[in-house]
Amino acid sequence: MNKPERISADVDSGHLRAFIERIERLEEEKRAIADDIKEVYAEAKGTGYDAKVMRKIVSIRRMDRQKRIEEEEILSLYLEALGEA
Repeated sequence: MNKPERISADVDSGHLRAFIERIERLEEEKRAIADDIKEVYAEAKGTGYDAKVMRKIVSIRRMDRQKRIEEEEILSLYLEALGEA
C-alpha cells in the first residue's frame, strides 16, 4: 500500500479560509431554508392537508417525466405480482 503524498506547505490560508467561510454561510442558509420548508408543511398540515402526501407530490414533480412513468409502471407491475393491485 502506498503512503499518502504529503500536502504542500504552500497552502494559501486566506484563500482556504474564504472557501470554508463561504461553505459555512451556505450551510447556514440551507438550514434556514429547510426550517422554512418545515414551517410551510406544518402550516399546510394545520389546514388539513397531508404533509407526507405533499412531500411525495414535490418529489414526483421534481422527477423527469419519462423516469416517473417508468417508475410507476414498475411499481404497478410489482403490486400486481404481489396481488396488491
